[in-house]
Amino acid sequence: MAEEKSMAQRLEQLAKAREEVMLGGGEAKIEKQHAKGKKTARERIEAFVDEGTFHETGMFAKHRTTHFGMDKAVAPADGVVTGSAAVFGRPLHIASQDFTVMGGSAGETQSNKVAAMMQASATTGTPFVFINDSGGARVQEGIDSLSGYGKVFYKNVLLSGLVPQISIIAGPCAGGAAYSPALTDFIIQTRKANMFITGPGVIKSVTGEDVTAEALGGPDAHMTKAGNIHFVADDDDQAILIAQKLLSFLPQNNTEEPPVVDPDPIVEPDEFLRDIVPVEGKKGYDVREIITRVVDRGDFLEVKAGFAPNLVVGFGRIVGRTVGVIANQPNVMSGVLDINSSDKGSEFIRFCNAFNIPLVTFVDVPGFMPGVAQEHGGIIRHGAKMLYAYSAATVPKITIELRKSYGGAHLAMCSKDLGADRVFAWPTAEIAVMGAEGAVNVVFRKEIEAAEDKETKREELIQLYKDTFSTPFMAASRGLVDDIIDPAETRLHIADALEVLANKRETRPAKKHGLGPV
Repeated sequence: MAEEKSMAQRLEQLAKAREEVMLGGGEAKIEKQHAKGKKTARERIEAFVDEGTFHETGMFAKHRTTHFGMDKAVAPADGVVTGSAAVFGRPLHIASQDFTVMGGSAGETQSNKVAAMMQASATTGTPFVFINDSGGARVQEGIDSLSGYGKVFYKNVLLSGLVPQISIIAGPCAGGAAYSPALTDFIIQTRKANMFITGPGVIKSVTGEDVTAEALGGPDAHMTKAGNIHFVADDDDQAILIAQKLLSFLPQNNTEEPPVVDPDPIVEPDEFLRDIVPVEGKKGYDVREIITRVVDRGDFLEVKAGFAPNLVVGFGRIVGRTVGVIANQPNVMSGVLDINSSDKGSEFIRFCNAFNIPLVTFVDVPGFMPGVAQEHGGIIRHGAKMLYAYSAATVPKITIELRKSYGGAHLAMCSKDLGADRVFAWPTAEIAVMGAEGAVNVVFRKEIEAAEDKETKREELIQLYKDTFSTPFMAASRGLVDDIIDPAETRLHIADALEVLANKRETRPAKKHGLGPV
């Protein structure tokens, strides 16, 4: 008869088993991971969460595959570390793929563990963070690995608009694995990582195109060309810092308000803002200089900074309250709205609305981008996303007209008619159907043709149109602008409006909508 083990022996056995699992694929593979400048799955979690708060679940989970030698394969924690923790004292759930274990490949058990954490996020109303570092589906498991992906995608959609979802791409992320990050709210990709549906080898064999993994799926390609990711990080440490900062702006779930953090009091007007907008209507300037003067301590987290840079979006705080900022960027394409900027803006607006984040919009827009490529590319459909997103938003909406605000783009940048709660205009604001130069050719065509000195007459009529319409006073007289303000007092007016609108009442369903691709 076998001798019964004492509790001390059992605890010793447990400690040994834990130690073996925590070594992942072994010291040699851990060293190889470090040689690539990458942390291990557990090191990433340790760096990300508050010390001593991580509680792992599923540590001893095992795969059940016996095909192709898998009956002898040892995969500690099945290649993913999952559990709950806290960041800045606020709880969340997290999953981190372990590349040292079978290349982090996703099989049935791994995906079930990830899906379980996502369900826990939904149940507890806490954010979900997924750190991706995987060679893709575990092909030895066949349909089971494919089914696992499906479960994760399904949970991504169920969580969408319910709790914030953040993906960190810290290594390879290929094939179907790329779709889970695409279904989350924010993607942070490090310069050590690649992400694509089909790799360079497959593309070469199918289309004959020769491309490197970096050019195909590196962070620069995804940021500047595809617009798939929201942030680029140099390494794991920077990716973690970005994710931590991002979480600091967000509520835990869609039923909560964003946290009010360390308010920065307004001491006096900021006279710098009086001179930032050039008198010359065609001269550019960096709208981020306005944003950083308005938000607390100049702390602005720009989102998708490298994609569609003619529109700036991101998070800041005004007297401690989180706000989502949307602003035309006159330094790039004169701040015009095009297909990409419309997609970028509408995606951000929808996120802010789902998570109760007030919207602050800075307007300097000459219109929608003209051109055959834009028209055939669907500018009507894409531009309508901005109109739809702003109109559907029930959070406080505050708009500041800085300079140009023309035509349909004036409406698309959250005009009074699209439900803006407060519209403030700087004295430099030009609110009209179109610019004076184009308008006189339509309104005064006959007068110009009949004049002896056509150019002089045209200049006179341009000035007349500007004096009549290209000012904020006509819009204010119609109630489409609430007040014309001193630019130096912009921060004060926004802060006051946020205070008044803090108790804005709208019907708030348990879940407003998902935030999937549109």
